[in-house]
Amino acid sequence: MTKFSDLGLHPKVLSAVSDAGYETPTPIQAGAIPPALQGRDVLGIAQTGTGKTASFTLPMITMLARGRARARMPRSLVLAPTRELAAQVAENFDIYAKNTKLTKALLIGGVSFKEQDALIDKGVDVLIATPGRLLDHFERGKLLLTGVQIMVVDEADRMLDMGFIPDIEKIFQLTPFTRQTLFFSATMAPEIERITNTFLSNPEKIEVARAATTSENIKQGVVLFKSSRKDRQAKEKRMVLRSLIDSEGEACTNAIIFCNRKTEVDIVAKSLNKHGYNAAAIHGDLDQAHRMRTLDGFRDGSIRFLCASDVAARGLDIPNVSHVFNYDVPTHSEDYVHRIGRTGRAGRKGTAMMICVPADEKYLAQIEDLVKQEIPRIETPELPEAPSRSRRKPRDEDGEKPANKGRKPREKSEEAAEKPAEEKRENRSRSRRGGRGNGRSQGEPVVGLGDHVPAFLLRSFKAPKPEPKVEAESEPAPAEGAAETEENGSN
Repeated sequence: MTKFSDLGLHPKVLSAVSDAGYETPTPIQAGAIPPALQGRDVLGIAQTGTGKTASFTLPMITMLARGRARARMPRSLVLAPTRELAAQVAENFDIYAKNTKLTKALLIGGVSFKEQDALIDKGVDVLIATPGRLLDHFERGKLLLTGVQIMVVDEADRMLDMGFIPDIEKIFQLTPFTRQTLFFSATMAPEIERITNTFLSNPEKIEVARAATTSENIKQGVVLFKSSRKDRQAKEKRMVLRSLIDSEGEACTNAIIFCNRKTEVDIVAKSLNKHGYNAAAIHGDLDQAHRMRTLDGFRDGSIRFLCASDVAARGLDIPNVSHVFNYDVPTHSEDYVHRIGRTGRAGRKGTAMMICVPADEKYLAQIEDLVKQEIPRIETPELPEAPSRSRRKPRDEDGEKPANKGRKPREKSEEAAEKPAEEKRENRSRSRRGGRGNGRSQGEPVVGLGDHVPAFLLRSFKAPKPEPKVEAESEPAPAEGAAETEENGSN
């Protein structure tokens, strides 16, 4: 059986590996370390959880043991797709390089530029970074990559497949052509492998297991769930998740729950906490300090359930994860391999369960086609009946609605009851003529103008009806001729 002492590593590195409790290398380590020590390019493909990080960290420390870094010119570069994976590589470097004087710098987002610049100015042997933050330092004139001797791309398929291709190509152009390049990943699709051929020169390909295979130590299952109503799917799906957790009982010591969307991560975490489950969320929108505190809490057991997006699916080494729940079916079939690879690590047993709604069955078929096996079906747990939300009042046996209870029937005011019908008709007539809504009869004072009301406001503009003329009864006046005749006759 091959041992680490047979791989040609530096004695100080072997001492650190022994102190860490490792004696026998994994297949990917045994296959990748010798050609890496020879200076050859390496393309390593192996299942997640098989120790790929040590496959490039150990030979890198051995080769960098001789020499010294200059200011702003790192001697080696490790690229990782996420901050958490980069931080984990840095932790592994500290473990295996504790007996050497090699220095490192971690360039990730969420950390002050000033602190990182101070480390780079002193000179570092190993630079561990995410592509975005690395280019930020370079564009600010704080970093030179012309001294890079060894370049490592961890999770290569993710780096090349998820929008990092332009950044990766730019970084490769900034490094010397004579560099040594190491690519490591759990999956390597044929089209991605063709892209790696442009970055690697006659690489040594180590494939210890068929790409995109799942560990035999992981018990898998999927629930084909269909909600009672479309508008209740999200709520009932969270009920199914809690039922699956309860069905595992004490066997579920801790678990990672994967969701496809960041907003769903927060919703599921809040729902679990509301129902008494100790859960916390982690995704890319959270600041780095919060994410690291959450991961540390999950590692030390103070957090039982970690609700995560795919930021936690790649490369994170949390060895004691008992369960993985895929709350959403991953849209990329390769992500399923990485997700369930968080459990069943280092020879331990693990359980992976997934909830599949009808809209995600096409993604389930792609996953089964990738892993070349059918995922066993789990019976959908029974859900409690939800109370009806109908606001309709129940009818009695005769089909009639019951009378209102506790409410007094509306009664018309005495004033409205006594109001003559003629006055009501007059108000309606006046409202149609333009006095809408005032309800004020002629001669009432106008509210708001005080005691004095201008006369023109009280004046009616309705033309008064003409009064008929009455003629007084009187004798007709005599004519002039008759008056004169009467006067003459009297003379």
